Amino acid sequence: MASFKPTKIPLYPKLGEKVTQDTLYWKNYKAPVQIKEFGAVSSIDFSPVAPHDFAVTSFTRIHIYGPFSQEPVKSFTRFKDTAYCGRFRSDGKMLVAGCEDSVVRLFDVDGKVALRMFKGHTKAVHVTDFTSDSYQIFTGSDDYTCRLWDITNANELNSYKEHRDYIRCGVASKLNRDLFITGSYDHTLKLFDARADKSVMTMDHGQPVESLLLYPSEGLLVSAGGRHVKVWDLLKGGQPLVSLKNHHKTVTSLCLSSNGQRLLSASLDRHVKVYNTTNYKVVHNFDYAASILSLALAPDDESIVVGMTNSILSIKHRKSPEESKEVPGQQRRRPSYRVFMKGKNHAPKEGDYLVSKPVKQYLAKYDKQLKKFNVSKALDTALETWTRLRKPEIMVAVIKELDRRGTLKNALAGRDEQGLSRLLNFLVGNVVDPRFAPVLVTAAEMILDVYRQIIGQSPVVDRQLLRLQDLLEREIDYQQDLLEVLGMLDTMFASSLPRMAVPCPGTSRANGLAQGEAGTLRPQLQAT
Repeated sequence: MASFKPTKIPLYPKLGEKVTQDTLYWKNYKAPVQIKEFGAVSSIDFSPVAPHDFAVTSFTRIHIYGPFSQEPVKSFTRFKDTAYCGRFRSDGKMLVAGCEDSVVRLFDVDGKVALRMFKGHTKAVHVTDFTSDSYQIFTGSDDYTCRLWDITNANELNSYKEHRDYIRCGVASKLNRDLFITGSYDHTLKLFDARADKSVMTMDHGQPVESLLLYPSEGLLVSAGGRHVKVWDLLKGGQPLVSLKNHHKTVTSLCLSSNGQRLLSASLDRHVKVYNTTNYKVVHNFDYAASILSLALAPDDESIVVGMTNSILSIKHRKSPEESKEVPGQQRRRPSYRVFMKGKNHAPKEGDYLVSKPVKQYLAKYDKQLKKFNVSKALDTALETWTRLRKPEIMVAVIKELDRRGTLKNALAGRDEQGLSRLLNFLVGNVVDPRFAPVLVTAAEMILDVYRQIIGQSPVVDRQLLRLQDLLEREIDYQQDLLEVLGMLDTMFASSLPRMAVPCPGTSRANGLAQGEAGTLRPQLQAT
């Protein structure tokens, strides 16, 4: 007697997200390392110099972490109140930070005590940065002013009071030491030149501005505020280029990838979105557990660091080439595996007597019922909740097998209201799926044929039959519309193609007559 062959479940293509090069690139990070800080992480900044340590500003402290350390390698705690905006200098040897007590402090990375203290602001200083020559600092405060300071003698060089609300973000030019840009809660961005007494350019973001970012060429400026991320062309006088609205809550931080081709934005909606800087479409998305306040990307995109409102610092490191080659989801085999596989690959020698042991066949529940010819129970087993919702292809494969055996009508018949309702519910959810439609349409026709006489006796069944009818009618209309569109496209493509003349052998191109015929016709025309 032939052995029972289990039902073959076909592998259908997944209808999930499209796998692109960006998906593979941005998913190539390890599980995040999470560090508990003393308060909300308001700022993260990477040192431009190897080994690229990063400064984390949280509550009254600034911690400096190594690339792979989970403990701070350096801490600055000489703040009387909440610290803000810790920034490295271009040589990585100095760090500047603002504070709630309105004092700006300059630190040596190798020391502990502040080298300079810049006093002049009257309210909290949320913005600090070095100019490109590394000898000056610009700051922005809640007193509506932005100021330029000299590092050597801690003197104030310039002060501008043009904003009408808190200044919460700013960026200094890396190419020109006299230029810096500020963003304020009065919805404006202002470009300042230290050689002038007032701002030289003003742009209206339309929302309180939370973050600013300059492209490496410094021809484009990106601003974030409210739910909007906007790109401005500074070379055209601050002309707006693009306005993006992909977040559901306020966007709090911006950064660029190492090659400048991807823009990242973080928001209070717990998402980090990656944009292609060519067309500004979202190419990837990261999810986090809490609202995000700060975001930074290491040089060469080796790690992504995110600071959240729940005082958690999340660090994702890029996988090494060896780790990237591992098959995802494949678990490491236990040591006992070799015990079960012992002797499996042993090849018998000449003269050995081989005793074969029958391999036990493990069948699924629906296959066990099919083996016993219980077709109705096999269909009920495949119709269980988990299989029906998570693995609809199993149910479709069982229906296809029953149809092949010629017992599908028997399996569908004799059902009560609850059983028929579950079956119709499955059809409504999957009949228009192009992967399952050829099998499920046959099953639907058999159900209508078997239960035609009881239509109108159960309101539950009648309601689901009406849903199925409406669904199929709408699907037919969609298919007809698609065929019409396809016909239009065929006509357009056919008319756009150039018409090529196909010459026939022995035929004149002038009038289409053969050469011999043309010669015989000429005398007749002259005679008449």
